[in-house]
Amino acid sequence: VQLVESGGGLVQAGGSLRLSCAPSGRTFSSYAMGWFRQATGKERELVSAISRSGGSTYYADSVKGRFTISRDTAKNTLYLQMNSLKPEDTAVYYCAATTWAGVALEAFEYNYWGQGTQVTVSS
Repeated sequence: VQLVESGGGLVQAGGSLRLSCAPSGRTFSSYAMGWFRQATGKERELVSAISRSGGSTYYADSVKGRFTISRDTAKNTLYLQMNSLKPEDTAVYYCAATTWAGVALEAFEYNYWGQGTQVTVSS
């Protein structure tokens, strides 16, 4: 399975970006999905996750109320809508997929990873 992210870029604080992730190979609905990020010098952290059905989601406290994860089965695409961006959101964002059905909170639970897309928020 290949995961291809898009939508990263440079934005001013308070702005918005929408990340997309399109898995290839097996059916999109076969996977629960997640978005991770890794800032320079920091460990990779889970930002948000969504179950296979889309019925359950998780958000890190740092992004709750600002980010929204969603999946569109018809378009075979995972999204992360990021609003009210802050400089501390600057990181490489990774899409990940797992064959588990529920919301996966740990990196080791994910089987497949994208190459990452850079998000830079200027102050």
